[in-house]
Amino acid sequence: MIGSGAKIEGKLISDEDLMIQGQVKGSVTAKANEVIVGVKGKLTADIQAKVVKVEGTVRGDITGSEKVIIAKTGNVVGNIRAPRVNLEDGAKFKGSIEMDPEDMTLSGLQAKSMPEPKTRPLDIDAKQVG
Repeated sequence: MIGSGAKIEGKLISDEDLMIQGQVKGSVTAKANEVIVGVKGKLTADIQAKVVKVEGTVRGDITGSEKVIIAKTGNVVGNIRAPRVNLEDGAKFKGSIEMDPEDMTLSGLQAKSMPEPKTRPLDIDAKQVG
């Protein structure tokens, strides 16, 4: 937990989940964990984590290896890259979202390994149409 009175400049690297209520300028990395930017959190930083949830303010790019959630109180100016992105009703976002289909799964299977649907043309008699 980084409290609301804390101010950090530079690289913040963590092997644990992080809850940030203070101010961070630089970068935040918790690749195998969750980063939550609390309602009072104000980041001017790029964030990389397994799961990122923004309830406060972020100015920077966000990369989530699993998902990114922008809560209704969240305000993000930057680009998001994650296989799953959730923008709650009321969230503020300005930037781009990249969702790489190769990273997405469907029922535990890679999307790229799904078989192509088998279709055949319809047999329509011109006399029946019209």
